[in-house]
Amino acid sequence: MSNYLLKTIRVVASAALIAASAFALPAAQAQPSGIKRTDLQRHDLSASGREVVQVRVDFAPGAAFGSHNHPGEEVINVLEGALEYQIEGKPSVTLKAGDVLFIPAGTVHSARNVGSGTGSELATYIVEKGKPLLTLVK
Repeated sequence: MSNYLLKTIRVVASAALIAASAFALPAAQAQPSGIKRTDLQRHDLSASGREVVQVRVDFAPGAAFGSHNHPGEEVINVLEGALEYQIEGKPSVTLKAGDVLFIPAGTVHSARNVGSGTGSELATYIVEKGKPLLTLVK
């Protein structure tokens, strides 16, 4: 390989790493201690400007994800443990494995693990493409 080609590959690889870190940094900053988010899939929908995103969220005992909202609907399926959800304007609800919850677009909500073991959910978002998946609300 020529020196020019090697230099070009290094520049492109460096640019890719910088770009990837720019996207990863905000997600890491928004993730509270004791919360692990695993992106599972992201696909465009037939509805113009919409996409579906699925994420597994694992909560350590006592861990909480503070008030936030999404630019679309969220459908939650609790996989394990006991998770308490607070949805703006409604009484809190505690769900266990197998329970489901629907959160309307833009609704402020929070979640916390109220069980003694790990709590996990499968979150499916039907959101506007190109917008941040979640916005923290103070």
